[in-house]
Amino acid sequence: MQPLVKFFAGSANRELAEQIVKGYNKSQAEMHLEAGNSEETIKDFELGKSSFTRFSDGEFITSLDETVRGCTVFLIQSTFPPVDNLFELMLMIDAAKRASAYKVVAVIPYFGFARQDRKDKPRVAIGAKLIADLLTASKVDRVITMDLHADQIQGFFNVPVDHLYASSLFVPYIKSLELEDLVIASPDMGGSKRAKAYSHFLGCDMAIAHKSREKANVVGEMMIIGEVEGKNVIIMDDMVDTAGTISMASDIMMSKGAKSVRVVATHPVLSGPAYDRINNSSIIELITTNTIPIKEGMSDKIKVLSIGDLFGGIINKIYNYQSISGSFIV
Repeated sequence: MQPLVKFFAGSANRELAEQIVKGYNKSQAEMHLEAGNSEETIKDFELGKSSFTRFSDGEFITSLDETVRGCTVFLIQSTFPPVDNLFELMLMIDAAKRASAYKVVAVIPYFGFARQDRKDKPRVAIGAKLIADLLTASKVDRVITMDLHADQIQGFFNVPVDHLYASSLFVPYIKSLELEDLVIASPDMGGSKRAKAYSHFLGCDMAIAHKSREKANVVGEMMIIGEVEGKNVIIMDDMVDTAGTISMASDIMMSKGAKSVRVVATHPVLSGPAYDRINNSSIIELITTNTIPIKEGMSDKIKVLSIGDLFGGIINKIYNYQSISGSFIV
């Protein structure tokens, strides 16, 4: 008999967690109906009951307020700042394991500290590896995440990692725009592989914004490699933090004769002056997802696509031991 599945959410993005559970229910219903089962046999799942208590000194405790004994438990929590979100997830993993859960799966739509994937200078930490070690020490059995800053982070774990891509959301949206003279651009050399994959799939040209950084989050100089004159440009990236790179790139591309500039980025970190920079830039639209909650009313240029159905469908396939490779587009 298959262990019962249960879902719990951390406090970082409960609305997303609810959408993922709805996506799971939708995928489960489709699977049952394809198998010829009646709708009466289909059970809808809800988020499990949990509580979060913070003490006056800042310490906090999390509790799963219903039994998980023998269950496959999916814990949904993005680990964007503050670091409390990461530690809350680890406490939830520990709580589930100590409560005799059969398996514990960490669903981390946005994996924080992913930019620290290597030693780029002496005497610095490899933060992504440390986070992987901490999650492994918490006895997590599996990790599901999306659009890691560097693919090699999957190898930092000693447990299975399902690395999802937002391309299955972005590609249909880009096609719906019906843009002529399309060019896919990368905001830096590191993102050229991603941009090349999209440009190849969409059958269009590619450009690269070559930049040098004065320091973290500060762009020095930038030049555009490739033809953007008379083109509708879409800049592809995994995240937007302070929006310095994409705002500078969009302004330069427009000055070189581009018809329009849009940005597609999976994770809307949007810290510091990001919203002001986007509003004051030449960017027509920032297309992103809800891996990190967006501040309401800060910009009319931001279009958010929900990952709820995507994650819910993948979780259903993983739970039923089905292949997930067919869910990837680019």
